[in-house]
Amino acid sequence: MDRFEAIKTIASQLKDELVICNIGFPSRELYSINDSPTHFYMLGSMGMASSIGLGLAMAQERKVVVFDGDGSVLMNLGGLVTTFNQAPSNLVLLVIDNECYGSTGSQCTYASTVDLGKIAKSVGFENNFKFLESEKIDLEKVLKSEGPVFVHIKVKSGNADVPIIDITPEEILGRFMEEVKRP
Repeated sequence: MDRFEAIKTIASQLKDELVICNIGFPSRELYSINDSPTHFYMLGSMGMASSIGLGLAMAQERKVVVFDGDGSVLMNLGGLVTTFNQAPSNLVLLVIDNECYGSTGSQCTYASTVDLGKIAKSVGFENNFKFLESEKIDLEKVLKSEGPVFVHIKVKSGNADVPIIDITPEEILGRFMEEVKRP
């Protein structure tokens, strides 16, 4: 399974959760699969999806799902430590691991030599799931788990041929903030 297929599978299982999506192709792919006002598409700030998701989870009660990548998580390992220590029960961190920086030219990350799930477990994440390329991603148990939850999803590298997001950053933020305010 590649990242596009993984995102499509995950998006089909989401209902009313607030979603923070990593920069570049992951945001473009999610937007093309299932655009929603509940989705915040990051257009910059590599490595900060987990931190933005953490702040959002701490500020309100709805479930927050973060789509992140291996390169971004490796860039901001401190985000895992902070997330664990703040311990928001409504946060799910999905790390889609293709072992490369897919949005910047597919340069290799160190995810091929380190196990991100083991790193999360060593930080303290007790609710820790892993799905391999050949496994079906079933989020039912994940979404019912008390957070913070870490989900490591291994996928093949590659970017889908999807267009850029054709709404402005102001529109993305405005409609997302309306969703956050909704009870």
